[in-house]
Amino acid sequence: MAVIKIKEDVFYVGANHWDRRLFDELIPLSEGTSYNSYIIFGKEKIALIDAVDPATVDQLLYNLEQLNVQKIDYVISNHAEQDHSGGIVNILEKFKDAKVVTNEKCKNMLMDLLLIPEDKFIVIKEKDTIDLGGKTLEFYLTPWVHWPETMVTYLKEEKVLFSCDFFGSHIATSDIFNDEHFYMPAKRYYAEIMSPFRNNVRNNLEKVKKLDIDIIAPSHGYIYKNPQKIISAYEDWASENVKNEVIIAYVSMHGSTKKMAEFLREELIKRNINVYFFNLTYTDIGQLAMALVDAATLIIAAPTVLAGVHPQAMYVAYLANLLRVKTKFIGIITSYGWGEKAVDSLKNVLTYIKPQFFTPVVSKGYPKQQEFLQLKNLADEILKLQKDIVK
Repeated sequence: MAVIKIKEDVFYVGANHWDRRLFDELIPLSEGTSYNSYIIFGKEKIALIDAVDPATVDQLLYNLEQLNVQKIDYVISNHAEQDHSGGIVNILEKFKDAKVVTNEKCKNMLMDLLLIPEDKFIVIKEKDTIDLGGKTLEFYLTPWVHWPETMVTYLKEEKVLFSCDFFGSHIATSDIFNDEHFYMPAKRYYAEIMSPFRNNVRNNLEKVKKLDIDIIAPSHGYIYKNPQKIISAYEDWASENVKNEVIIAYVSMHGSTKKMAEFLREELIKRNINVYFFNLTYTDIGQLAMALVDAATLIIAAPTVLAGVHPQAMYVAYLANLLRVKTKFIGIITSYGWGEKAVDSLKNVLTYIKPQFFTPVVSKGYPKQQEFLQLKNLADEILKLQKDIVK
């Protein structure tokens, strides 16, 4: 990724990871990702914000050469995770006098993760400032967005918020100022990374909204010249409001569960309810996570396997629980041949969220008239409950 001017004496010097397809050996990256790093030239001091993932540190060093950077005084570490901090060691090797500026928790993590000596750190607290000479950095702690040590850095004179993972998106792109196509990558990023910390996101949104911001420059993905767009999106996603939407996540071994899932889907559509229909055999889990951000209801439909639930359905329950979704209602549809513990095994996983559970629809073998009637009643119940809560 080339050097890009953000504001006067403020430059993007980060790296695109075009072909990365998995993050933390967990999160699919359909469009790659970027590790955004920024350099700020004051009249007296130079500061680098973040230091990219180790896999792309050569891109960062090349960009610094293109700007003829002869010294770096401060490396601002907003977050200890290696995709932000991994290149710090390389920077300290090249720029011997540089100091790492961060908060106490992040310092301790960086010492553990990267073995940086303690004497290389300058520790800051909330609202502390560093004067670069005509450019002032101000620091705000944003714990649990999404690690306990995360913080953001505000460049006061230029009104730029370096927001760390806050407002980020996993996408490799040369069009980093694209205000028209940010929404879905940012929502996917929020769903997969930020949604478990919804309350913390809300609290820290109020903190950053008090700042006079012209540009939000995250550590991944798009940079926002119209900050209100992404702030408004976060306010919506992090709220407790849900939409008139139902997710049906199903897997079927011999067609019985699929028949019930499809029947319920059509009954819900007849009632003007938006349905997301996921066949778990093929589903992109990131797409499912995005749907879980807003949907009022989740239906898990799966057959019994060895007296328990099908493993792919169990993963959906585990994911919903891990993400602490704001889904208000959960229903379970299952079929079985000789043993039935699917409902209990799913409910036992959902310990972090407190939804209202619908009466399960359970079919012994292929569904019959009784199960189809129960599914119609379930659609009616969903319609009534969602009308009462959806704004």
